[in-house]
Amino acid sequence: MQIVTLKEVVLMKIKYSKEADILLIELRDGTPADSIDLKEGVILHLDKDGLPLEIEILDASKIAMLKEISVMTPIEAAG
Repeated sequence: MQIVTLKEVVLMKIKYSKEADILLIELRDGTPADSIDLKEGVILHLDKDGLPLEIEILDASKIAMLKEISVMTPIEAAG
């Protein structure tokens, strides 16, 4: 198992498509080469080396209260 350090995850992005009801958590840049279904409606996309790139959540509004999701910048988290 390879560990992804915090330094590599700093550029994480969270996107939500209301039309498709998909929440996409981009952990880092790269091109997905494979995917793993973690559970119904939750997909982990991997790069060509098998490292995590993004997490896709289908029917996201049924799984999480999107209004309750908060994101802190690294500066806010450190303070």
